[in-house]
Parts: sequence; structure tokens; C-alpha cells
Amino acid sequence: MIVLDTSALLFWTLDPENLSRVARQAIEGADRILISSISIWEIALKVKNEMLELPLPISDYANRLQRLEKLEILPVDGETWLDNLALPWEQNDPADRTIVALATRFDCPLVTSDPVIAGFYPETIW
Repeated sequence: MIVLDTSALLFWTLDPENLSRVARQAIEGADRILISSISIWEIALKVKNEMLELPLPISDYANRLQRLEKLEILPVDGETWLDNLALPWEQNDPADRTIVALATRFDCPLVTSDPVIAGFYPETIW
């Protein structure tokens, strides 16, 4: 089981050439791939603010994600928010904190190219 951050999710589903070899192998070899629903929110915000362009509407992208084998989209529930707040990390980005909280809860590797996350969460893959 692995968790993908938002960038890794986008690379895996839309631009796999941007994944590192190690990240690609981890995703291909995983029996379960978890993402936080906050990643869909983060992608939608970037599209809305014209910081990201998708080749399809965000609603279609989210629907396609729900049909991917091995991928589970987990909601941001009360327990996740509490885990997020309990992290001893100075990062203020709610999406990054929530994704790290998810990986921490499941005690599994996190696929990310983000050096800030990698500096905090020791089980990163890139």
C-alpha cells in the first residue's frame, strides 16, 4: 500500500513520463494506492485559478479516478483533520499536511517529488 500526493497523482494519471523510475515501480507494484480527497480539491483549485490545465473537466477527471483499479479515494474526515493538526510540522499547506497525515495513519510510503514533504516524512518515494 502507498499514498500518492497530488503531483504524483497527476503524473501517474496524465503524464507518467514525469514520474521517476522508482516512483513508477512503486505505483505499479502497489496492491493498494491511496489518495486523499483533498487532492481532488487541490487540483480543482489550481484549475479554477488557471495554475493548471487538465485535458478534461475536473468532474470527468474525478469520475475516472473513481474507476481506477487499486486506487482508493479517502475522504478527509474528522480523524484525518485531527491527525493533520497533531503533526509536529511547521508546514501550513492544508493539502500537504492532510496527505502526510494519511500516510502517517496507514504507516505507509508516500510517493512525492516535494522536497519539503520528503524532509519531514521519512518514508517518501521518488
